[in-house]
Amino acid sequence: MSDTEQPTDDHADDEFEPIQVFPEPEEMDLRPGADNCYKCSTCDTNCPVAEVDDEFPGPKFQGPEQWRLKRQDDHDIDDSVMKCSNCMRCDHACPSEVPLSQMHNTARGEYVAENMSKRSLEYWRNRLLSNYGTMARIGSKVPRLTNFVMGLSITKLVNDRLLGITSEREFPEFATETFRTWWADRGGAAIQSDDRRVAYFHGCYSNYNTPEVGKAMVRVFEHFGYEVLVPDQRCSGTPMYANGMLGDARRAAETNVPELAAAIEDGAAVIASCTSCSMSLRQEYPELFDLEGVHEVSDNTWEALEYLRVHEDLEAALSGTAVDLPDLAYHAPCHARNQGLDGQAIEVLDAIDGVDAHDVGDSCSGISGTYGWKSENYDTSMKIGEEMFEHMERADADTGLTECPTCAMQMEHGTGYEIKHPLQVLETALIGENDRSETGGGAESR
Repeated sequence: MSDTEQPTDDHADDEFEPIQVFPEPEEMDLRPGADNCYKCSTCDTNCPVAEVDDEFPGPKFQGPEQWRLKRQDDHDIDDSVMKCSNCMRCDHACPSEVPLSQMHNTARGEYVAENMSKRSLEYWRNRLLSNYGTMARIGSKVPRLTNFVMGLSITKLVNDRLLGITSEREFPEFATETFRTWWADRGGAAIQSDDRRVAYFHGCYSNYNTPEVGKAMVRVFEHFGYEVLVPDQRCSGTPMYANGMLGDARRAAETNVPELAAAIEDGAAVIASCTSCSMSLRQEYPELFDLEGVHEVSDNTWEALEYLRVHEDLEAALSGTAVDLPDLAYHAPCHARNQGLDGQAIEVLDAIDGVDAHDVGDSCSGISGTYGWKSENYDTSMKIGEEMFEHMERADADTGLTECPTCAMQMEHGTGYEIKHPLQVLETALIGENDRSETGGGAESR
């Protein structure tokens, strides 16, 4: 085992226990949680933004100090809360379990609601980035045309000058076939099982941009005999919290929670291939939304590799398998670390002959979802990512590996490497490149 947290068969042990201090969901009050802070500043020393930006006051000020100040009723939220990247490293670092990211999310929501002009370009830029799923649904109708237009220099220049979306990055290309279209054309699940059933939360990026990750998830779980359900779903809400768009996040949750709770009632566990999506369903939903079924969804959500590690004998399954891949440089996303999942990909893939994956350390990638896409944050984002880029280049690898789609964007942007998801490597080892028959519909019963 690596030094990663050992999962157990009792998923309740992994359960997040958010501090319940809200008298009413519409009137969030985190001042009692602020009193748990004894000002050790560990959160500040672990904040990647504070490390490279001297003007950012850090998570201690954004969290407990600001909520203490709110005892004075006329105190406004400081606008620097919008410079927090929402990596949530402060949560993991705090020795006294102060609900820092919950404070930051709530403060951003209050700042946007009360202090940001709804007519400002910043508001509409942030709302556009937060609702990537809506943009992607439209753009993916004509993916080749959208990819062509978004790749034009004039489009990037207008986005930068008018909206403040950096022209330094290449806009991610839409796939010519979404995951959900592939799933429908395939005829759905290839296996039916009453006692081995999972509900896949694919998120926006695996649906519109990297359906190969979603396909790998389905094929790997079906290899182990699971019936895969694909419920209706919207964005997990992660980019919305980061931009203070809590109303949008709640509306998305009002779709996701009933759909996933119904799947759980039908005997399924919820599986996410993106660690930010699993983080949102597990921790942020119960912290922020008082929806019926939200705790059932939180308690029954797993990251894909985590679920397989706990419920299957992966070492035996991978024994004797081989994959012809160049060496891999693995980056553990911050949201994976917050869930105790860092190190698991290296450990699992080590059992495959021909796979040599190198952990590039615990630094943050710096992009943090929409944060690194904003023109004013681009330089800071790249400064934060410098350590990861250097470690990737020293790792003697030609391909990157991570579970987070925006970390993958930053890794590719900073090094030029192709980036893979661990599920894609598992798929190749267990199923192979040439044995991916699509047999959904008329599913086999087990």
